[in-house]
Amino acid sequence: MVSRVLVAMDGSEVAEQALRYALEVHPTAEITVLTVVGEPSAMFGEATAIALSDDPEESMREYAEPVVTRAQEIADEYGVEVRTEVGTGHPARTILDVADEFDTVVLGSHGGTLADRLFVGNVAEKVFRRSPVPVTVVR
Repeated sequence: MVSRVLVAMDGSEVAEQALRYALEVHPTAEITVLTVVGEPSAMFGEATAIALSDDPEESMREYAEPVVTRAQEIADEYGVEVRTEVGTGHPARTILDVADEFDTVVLGSHGGTLADRLFVGNVAEKVFRRSPVPVTVVR
């Protein structure tokens, strides 16, 4: 029986579908939505801004706020409360670091833009291959 579900969300439509899937398939489970803010690099402009801010924790929450808010709106549609967490670092690594605390992981197959599809698709593949718990990839 699945009692704890981790849903990784990045603000894409397919990530929203992943949350809806988790809410429908695991209606009695405790669902945690994890949003990961990337580590500083040339590819992650927002992460660099976070690292250089006066209060990185607050900046991290600000960047994640739209995703967290949307996750709560979707959960409200189902009449369910979800926990939300904001992580930092490489998304796949961050998801895998906490995956063993859950019975299953649910995530979208790709993000919205071409770059997101390539990057998030890569994240989904890494999580799928390396997770210590079952993974559902939603398209």
